[in-house]
Amino acid sequence: MGLIGLIISWIIIGAIIGLIARAILPGKQAMGIGMTIILGVIGAIVGGFIGSLFGGDGISGIMNNPWSVGTILLSVVGAIIVMVIYGLVTKNRA
Repeated sequence: MGLIGLIISWIIIGAIIGLIARAILPGKQAMGIGMTIILGVIGAIVGGFIGSLFGGDGISGIMNNPWSVGTILLSVVGAIIVMVIYGLVTKNRA
C-alpha cells in the first residue's frame, strides 16, 4: 500500500474509531468530523501503546493489521481516553 493509500486508510479508521468512541462515551461532545477523525487516529496510537504494555504488537500491529478486532478494540479504548482528556482540557472554554 502506498503512502496515499495509507493516509486514506488512517482517515477512514480514525473516523470509525472516533465515531464509536463518541457513541460509547456519554454526554455531548462538541466536535466536528475533523476533530473526530483526529481523535480516532490519536486514539489508535494510544491504544497501540496500551497494547504494547500488555505484550501486544503495539503501533506496528496497528500499521500492519489495522482492521483486526483486537486493534479496533484497543483503538476505541485509546480514543475514549483521549476524548476524556480532551473534554477535561476544553471544559472551561466557551
